[in-house]
Amino acid sequence: MLGLKLPTDPRWVDIAEKNIKDILVDHAFCEQKAASTAISFIVTYPEHTALVQEMTALATEEMSHFKMVHDKIIERGWVLGQDRKDDYVLKLRSFFPKGGSRITQLVHRLLVAALIEARSCERFRLLSEELKDKELALFYKKLMISEANHYTLFLTFARDFGGREFADEKWEALLRYEAQVMAHLGKEESIHG
Repeated sequence: MLGLKLPTDPRWVDIAEKNIKDILVDHAFCEQKAASTAISFIVTYPEHTALVQEMTALATEEMSHFKMVHDKIIERGWVLGQDRKDDYVLKLRSFFPKGGSRITQLVHRLLVAALIEARSCERFRLLSEELKDKELALFYKKLMISEANHYTLFLTFARDFGGREFADEKWEALLRYEAQVMAHLGKEESIHG
């Protein structure tokens, strides 16, 4: 369903299990950044009413997820800590060239957002199936469903704005690139690393 070309290395789950505090902190910041991304779409493309409406709802949902993850951190007696750069996201954002029409830029941004959500969905599925902490496993199962919905939302908008053929061609190229990126990741205690 997600179309990912390279599944997560199964060893990542062991790393996550042993470093759950780092995973939760990184996850909280991922949710905050997802909310910021939704707001950025609103600010940059205010002329697209349907997009603005969906991104408004998404920003609210992502911030509610941030709070849920932050609450899990607090429940365990930890603090949020500092954000770290996300090499995965930085590499994905560098894939598409700068410039081009406004619509092409929008489609590129939507595709990158869709792929980030798809990879997060896959990672949350692994956590939901493999974590020994059953409360956290259930927590990640619920969030996995949301991530899948976000993935399809962004991909649908990319196809609506760019046309299916154009968007799908770009999507396939991005998926192939992401597989190359993922071949070098999966060894860190972060959601995408």
